[in-house]
Amino acid sequence: MIARLLPWLTLPLLVLPTLAQEAPIPAGPRPSPRPAADAPAVETPAPDAPAEQTGPAPEGDSPAEAISSEIFRPQVPPDYAFGAFQRGYFLTALEYALPRAEQGDAAAQTLIAEIYAKGLGIAQNAERAAGWYKLASDNGDRLATFALALYYQDGIGVPKDRAKAAELFKKAADAGYIPAKYNMALLHVEGIYASPSLTDAAALMKEAADAELPEAQYDYGTMLIEGAGLPPDPEGGARYIALAAEQGLVPAQIDYATMLYLGQGIEKDVEQAASWYERAAEAGNAVAQNRYAKLLAVGEGVPLDLEEAAMWRSLSRRQGLSDPALDRLLVSIPPESLDAAEERARFWPSEPPTPENAETTLQPPTATPPEAGPAALPTPTDTDQAPAAAPADGPATPEAP
Repeated sequence: MIARLLPWLTLPLLVLPTLAQEAPIPAGPRPSPRPAADAPAVETPAPDAPAEQTGPAPEGDSPAEAISSEIFRPQVPPDYAFGAFQRGYFLTALEYALPRAEQGDAAAQTLIAEIYAKGLGIAQNAERAAGWYKLASDNGDRLATFALALYYQDGIGVPKDRAKAAELFKKAADAGYIPAKYNMALLHVEGIYASPSLTDAAALMKEAADAELPEAQYDYGTMLIEGAGLPPDPEGGARYIALAAEQGLVPAQIDYATMLYLGQGIEKDVEQAASWYERAAEAGNAVAQNRYAKLLAVGEGVPLDLEEAAMWRSLSRRQGLSDPALDRLLVSIPPESLDAAEERARFWPSEPPTPENAETTLQPPTATPPEAGPAALPTPTDTDQAPAAAPADGPATPEAP
C-alpha cells in the first residue's frame, strides 16, 4: 500500500476546487454589496419588518402553511458578486466584491483571489492572488487557506515551502475542509512534514472517504485491504474502491475490475470485471485498454471479437504499452479485420468516415455568432486596487531559476 501511495506524494496534491463547486460564502446575513453606478436599485425588506399585506389571506390556509411561508421568506440580500461570477461576468463580480473585501469580508477576498489566480477577465497574477488568499485565510476562509497551501506546496506566487504548506493544510483540515484532510493523510504517510503515522493517516483518510471524496475512497479502500494503520478488511476495502469507481476515478475502476476478475474481497464476476475495464478503457487508460482487449480476444466475460480487441490493442500501443501476450492472442486475426481495427483506432472515439457520413464528418462546423453581452457593465476595475501582502509573512515573487 505504501509503495502505491508514496509516488503520489511527488505529484501536486489535490486541485483547488472552483468557486462553482464550493461557494466560499458562510451562512448567515452578509453585508450588502455596493452596487455599480448603473446597476438597478434593489430594495430588500428589513429582517424584522412585517411582510407587506397585499390582500386578504386565501381561505383555507392552515397555521402550518402560514409559518412555512414566513420561514422560507427571503431574509438575506442576494450575493451579487458571486452571482456575477457564476454567470461569467468576472469584471462585474470584481466590482461588487472589492468594497466588501476592503471591509474584511473573507468570502469576497477569496472570490477576488480566484479571479486573479485563473486570469478571469483580467491578466493572471499569481502573486496578487496569493496576497488575496492570505487575507481571506487570515479572516477564517478555509477554502482560501487550502488554496494558499497549494501555492506554497508548488511555489506558485510565493516561495516554495512545503513546511508552510503542511501548516496551512492542517489549519484547513482542522476547520473541516475535506480535501485538506486528504492531503494531511498523505503527509502522515510520507512522514516528513507531518508526524509519520499510518494510524493518523487512516483516520483522516476515512473522514475524507466518508465525505465521498473519490481519491480518499480509493486510498482508504487500499489501506483496508493492506491493513495499513488499521486491521485488514478486504471486503470493506472492496466497497470503498467500488464507491470511487462509481464516481469515475479511473485507477479505482481498474483495481475494482481486477478484484472482480480474481474474486478478491468480493464475489468473482468476470462479466462485471469486463464492464469496468471497458469503462476505464473508454476513458483513455492504456492499461484498461490492454486488459479489455485480452478479454475480447478470448471471449471471457464478453463475446469474442478479434477486430474489437485489435482496435483496443492499437490504442494502448499508441500510449506506449506493448504486450506480447496480447499479440499472441491476436495472431490469427484476418488481415482485413486488422486493417479495419487500425482504421477505427485512427478515428477513435469517432467512427471512421464512410460515403454516407463523410460530408458531415469532414465539413467544418459552422461558426455561431457570439452571444450579446449585458447592456451595460461597470468600468473595469483597476488591478492596482488589490492589496500587496506584507513583506514579513506575505507572498513574494519566487526567485528565477
